[in-house]
Amino acid sequence: MERFLFLTFDGLSRGAVYAAFALALVLIWRAARIVNFAQGAMAVATAYAGYSVASATGSYWLGFAVAIVAGLLLGAAVERVVMRFVDHSSPLNGVVVALGLVLVIQAVLGMLYGNEYRPAAAPFSRSAFQVGGVALLSRFDLFVFAAVSAVVGLLGLLFTRTAVGLRMRAAAFAPDVSRLLGVPVAGMLTLGWALAAAVGSLAGLLVLPTELGLHPNAMDLVFVSSFTAAVVGGLDSAVGAVVGGLVVGLLLSFVSGYLGATVAPMAVLALLLVVLLGRPGGLFTRGRARAA
Repeated sequence: MERFLFLTFDGLSRGAVYAAFALALVLIWRAARIVNFAQGAMAVATAYAGYSVASATGSYWLGFAVAIVAGLLLGAAVERVVMRFVDHSSPLNGVVVALGLVLVIQAVLGMLYGNEYRPAAAPFSRSAFQVGGVALLSRFDLFVFAAVSAVVGLLGLLFTRTAVGLRMRAAAFAPDVSRLLGVPVAGMLTLGWALAAAVGSLAGLLVLPTELGLHPNAMDLVFVSSFTAAVVGGLDSAVGAVVGGLVVGLLLSFVSGYLGATVAPMAVLALLLVVLLGRPGGLFTRGRARAA
């Protein structure tokens, strides 16, 4: 029972990070109908920026803020400089460009920082509290839950309570009509990419201290798990991304705890396969609008 409780809380903590990263994928999908396979590499790039600032100044929180701002700028730059000029007549074009962007970012990071793992600092202790002899959550886990909850709440307010959020939703679902109504669709698309990259940067900062550390390829497996979470919940659903992230986190924790860490990646891929075969739109997908 003690082991079960420990694995449950560990899975929820890990799943909260996957939920944040899945939210970034959902934001891009809803804004541009593209699965941004470069999201993980972009998150690592901004984490390196924060690492450089924190190392130079000795302030973790300054590096944290720089990484988030770098995410906003990188996301906007990728949309403005790269994705805006991609031919969207085929959905594969954006995927191929994103995969190429992964190789470019990882190569540049390798040249600048090398390919050795660097320690990723955590702002709070990762030692779990003991309750009745059972290790549950650490201060860092509580910080993860608070940060992800804040992001989910702020995004919910943005899209449901602000004019900017309404314009972003309109630009994503009916761009031609939105242009006729005076909505700057191109600007809303850039904003969507910027917000998604910032959320991805936050997820990277939260997950890297629990992994081996900073490395150009550090987010590859995290991206697979987060993509699975987004697919499980539905790429159109922010709520689904959160639920999917928690499901994937619990799955990884239980499989790693009871069957071994080497089996966990296969369990994630099996879950992805089952969802794609059984309900490809995701568990929280909505009914499609009539095309005619």
